[in-house]
Amino acid sequence: MRPIKTLLLNNIIDIKPILEAKKKPNVVITTHHKPDADALGSSLGLSLLLKQIGIDATVITPTDYGDFLKWMSGEDTVINFEFNQKKSKEIVSKADLVFCLDFNALKRINEFGEIVRLSSAKKVMIDHHLQPDGFEDYRLWSNIASSTCELIYWFAEELSYTHLINKDIASCLYAGIMTDTAGFKHSSTTPTTHRVTAHLLEKGAKSNLIFEAIYDHYSENRTRFIGFCLNEKLQIIREYNTALVCVTADELKRFNIKVGDSEGLVNYGLSIEGIKLSVLIVDRTVARKMSFRAKGDFPANEFARKYFNGGGHFSAAGGESKEPLEEVEATFKQAITEYSNILSQ
Repeated sequence: MRPIKTLLLNNIIDIKPILEAKKKPNVVITTHHKPDADALGSSLGLSLLLKQIGIDATVITPTDYGDFLKWMSGEDTVINFEFNQKKSKEIVSKADLVFCLDFNALKRINEFGEIVRLSSAKKVMIDHHLQPDGFEDYRLWSNIASSTCELIYWFAEELSYTHLINKDIASCLYAGIMTDTAGFKHSSTTPTTHRVTAHLLEKGAKSNLIFEAIYDHYSENRTRFIGFCLNEKLQIIREYNTALVCVTADELKRFNIKVGDSEGLVNYGLSIEGIKLSVLIVDRTVARKMSFRAKGDFPANEFARKYFNGGGHFSAAGGESKEPLEEVEATFKQAITEYSNILSQ
């Protein structure tokens, strides 16, 4: 079902004897900072899959995540590193395998990254972002996959485990594919993606219930915050066909914004006719976090990497800066002038 050529450069099949050894390995699964549906869905989906072959894996996230993800099976067992550092270190110290999902550079898991790096455990990277760092011992990587959840399905297929996928696993994986493709509208949505999701639906995933759990689960504060941002904070830079929203730390407090409440806000700008680049800059106090979404030929990942210590996909990327919000905004507005040949057309 998956594009075979994308797997020829990977050695993921080599871990099958380790997983199926008489003495089961100690397994840790982790994912990136502020996990989204693809990150948590792939982590829990893999954890539940491994449980089917007798492995009780531990999922450790570097930070917390939105309430709209807490319906996923197994979520109540997730360990948040920020709040359980000692326990997390002890678990990793005993691990034989550490699966690193939906990221390809250890800096994406903050301080937890150094703990993983120094661990004697073999590292397994399953990811779809460009330019992997190469820290892993085993790899399943493809930048043409729609999501890491789709890659977990490929993992199951490559190791002949698809028959073990049940309703709970299917629901976690479907959620990540659905959200990372923005409801199957991104160009990363391939015939393979649709075949995978069709099989997940056959396994018991309910698309309408998953959609409701993720998109119809926001607070009143979040709804008012979105309205405020679109009415009061949205800037349209017509010369460069760019939409920009900058949110201060005080505005986050004003609306009592919690983790996950700003999810999807950056996409609104891109829905405006003629806009080729939409950007969200949020003052998270310790750093200014940035989200980039683009249409056409604008290289969002290159831009994020060049100016804001970031990266990601060609049309969807993120970055950050330690500079004050006003300076970050000014730097951004200056930086887009260098892409006028792409944005101004």
